[in-house]
This record gives sequence, structure tokens and C-alpha cells, in this order.
Amino acid sequence: MKNAKLSKLWDALHSSYWFIPSIMAVLATILAFTMLMLDRTGKSIDYWWIYTGGASGARSLLEAVAGSMISVSATAFSITIVALQLAASNFGPRLLRNFMQDTGNQVVLGTFIGTFIYCLLVLRTIHGEGDGYELFVPQLSVTVGILLAIISVGVLIYFIHHASTIIQASHVIENVSEELHKAIERLFPEKIGRALENKVDNEIPFNFEQESYAVRAKSTGYLQFIDDEELMKLAQKHNLLLRIEYSSGKYIIQGCNLVMVFPGEKLNKKLAKKINDAFILGAERTEKQDIEFPINQLVEIALRAISPAVNDPFTAIRCIDRLAAGFCHLVQRDFPSPYRYDKNNKLRIIVQPISFEELAYCTFNQIRQYGNSDAAVTMRLLEAITRISSYTDNHEYQKVLRHHADMILQDSRDGLSQEQDLKNVQKRYQALIKSLEDNSIIKNQYT
Repeated sequence: MKNAKLSKLWDALHSSYWFIPSIMAVLATILAFTMLMLDRTGKSIDYWWIYTGGASGARSLLEAVAGSMISVSATAFSITIVALQLAASNFGPRLLRNFMQDTGNQVVLGTFIGTFIYCLLVLRTIHGEGDGYELFVPQLSVTVGILLAIISVGVLIYFIHHASTIIQASHVIENVSEELHKAIERLFPEKIGRALENKVDNEIPFNFEQESYAVRAKSTGYLQFIDDEELMKLAQKHNLLLRIEYSSGKYIIQGCNLVMVFPGEKLNKKLAKKINDAFILGAERTEKQDIEFPINQLVEIALRAISPAVNDPFTAIRCIDRLAAGFCHLVQRDFPSPYRYDKNNKLRIIVQPISFEELAYCTFNQIRQYGNSDAAVTMRLLEAITRISSYTDNHEYQKVLRHHADMILQDSRDGLSQEQDLKNVQKRYQALIKSLEDNSIIKNQYT
């Protein structure tokens, strides 16, 4: 449970623009007091790179650095806001979370703010002749302030390059694609207890539906995280069979049946609260346990690219290529069983299964529907399905892929007016059919 809550907390902090800059501001404060403490020791430091000027020079220098840093911080923040606006309009509002999680922008803002705070703290301690205080020029502290100013200039150069890079379509698509591959590695198979092979449904009690009680959701939001370890512990401790009614990424409405508990007579308010706490809800979807989320992000970018307002089929084709790469990876992994067993091989949890058919549906359907009048997009869809089919000999997967290819071909006949375009689409379709048949022959040879 603690891990689930910590994971959600870290995700929230990582997606905020205040966390890293606040930490860097605190570190700058600590650095300022540390340097001033070293300066107050009275030990003379004789190095060529140490500041050796007077109080007025030190004041002027730190004032210039502090003033420039606050101005640059405002400019950097403005550029970041513009980048977020461009991302929302070009790639979709669901991609904003990816930009918010960009560590580079957060570090840049933290560097500027930290340098500003450091200069202010050091500036207030400088006393020259005639100030009514003992003469004090923190040479080491001023030197560090100069060093921070130089570093800030380098960070500014990096920020200009970084801000222009992160809003490029290729960069955005690559990042989402990497998230998709990481999600596949993390979720297939998904570890909720242990999945056992050759288990059948008859292990479910015949009176499960009649004697199970529902644990209702206590809030509304997207299901971001399921604490599988906590659910398994509760099921073992109370000798329960739990059936989870929703998978990660689904929208939960307060009061809906979240988990069915068998036997229902063991369910009480305390246990219901513990089960409910194992489900982390939020305002947005995340990729932590939701394989559909990065897929939907790539699909959304593709749909915006082929919209009449944008008309950028090359970006859509790039998204299709990334989706194909993800599915080539996916079909080589074992899909998790919905039945989860404890260490004693006793059925404890039934989860909502992730099906290849559902993932293929959310990947190809919308692009097919909105891109049926674009020959390049249609042909690339068929080529993508051909690639995917070459990575699997699973009959069910091939059946799903064939179904989507048939629908793509049918829609192309309605959407394409040029005969040559239709011939090119037909050619890709025939290549796909041949690939599926060849894979079936190879499978039969080794079975």
C-alpha cells in the first residue's frame, strides 16, 4: 500500500513544475550559508580565480547577476508556457503530461531561481567602508556566485536548444513510443500473485454470483494503480476470492462495483476500506499499469495529423510505424492470465484480462476511419499489419489482424477515388494475406 501511494506521490511531484525548482532553491540557500560560513573563518584564500575586488564591486556584480537571473527566469517560464500551448494544440491535451514531466525544463528553472536566491543571500552580507558595519567582503561566496552565473549561461543555451527540440513531432512520438515499450516490458505478464497454466474456470465457486458482496468505489476518477500485493495479502489473510471489475485506465464512478468479494459474509467496513485503498484514482490516466494510454497518445497524434485542419500524413505515418514496432514487441509476450494464485496454488484474485483484440481495436480503428481517404496512410496501415503478422504465428492474433485488414480495404474502396490508389492498396493487402498464409504453413510444419 505504501508503495502504491508513494508511486502516485512521486508521479504527481514529477509532473509538477515546482518540485525540482523548490529543491534547487533550498540547495542554493544551503550553499549560500555554507560559503558565507567559510568566508567568516577569516582564512585568506590566495588563488588567481578568487574574487579580490572591494565591497562596491561585489555588490554591483551580484546585483547584476540577480537581476539578470530573475529576468531570464521570467523569459524561460514564458517560453515554457508557449511550448505547452503548442503541444496542446498540435499533439493533444493528453500529451501535456509528458511535457510537464520533462526534467530538463524543471532543472533550468531551478538553476535560474537558485542562482537568484544565492546572490540575494550573499549580497545582504557585504559591508564596505562607511556602512556602519565591520568591513566584510565574502570573496569565496562572490566567486561561487560568478561560477553560478557562468553555469546559468550554459543552462540558458541548453534551454533554447531543448525548448525547440521537445515540441518537434519526431521527438514527441519517440518519447511516447519509448513509454509504450517500457509499459509492455512492465505489464506483460503482469504480476498479481502468480499466474498458473492449465487452470480452468471450474475453480470459481458455483455460488460466487449469489454469495459475493460488492466493494463500491468511494471516489470518481481514472483507475491509475492497483496495489496487487496488498490485495493478495488481504485475500490470503481473510481467505477470500476477489474479482476486480475494472482494469487500470478505466474511468470509475463513485458508488460503482469495484471489487466482488467471496464469501460476502466476511466483508465489513474495515475490510472494504482496505480493499478500496488498494485502488489509486486520479484525474488523468497514466502509463504505469495502463498499456492503452501510450497507444491512445500515438493514435491521437496521428488523428490530429490527418485532420483537414493540419493535413500532415507524414506525422501520421510515423505514428503508425511506432505503433507497429510496439505491437511487434507485444505479440512476442505472454498476455497475463486473469486468474491469480497464491503460493499455495489457490485461486485468490480474478482480474479483468487484457486482450489483443481490444488493443488492436483502439490502435487501428480510428486511424482507419479518419484516414480512409488518404492513400499513403491506408497503405502504411496495411504494411504495419503485415509487419506485425510476421512476428507471430498465433492463430487468434492473425485472425484479428486479418479482420482489421479487411476493414481497411473496404473503407479504402469508399474513401479513395483514384483507381491507381486502389490498386496500390490492394497490392499491400495481398502481401498481407500472403504473409499470414506463409506463417500458418510454417506453424503447421512444426506442430
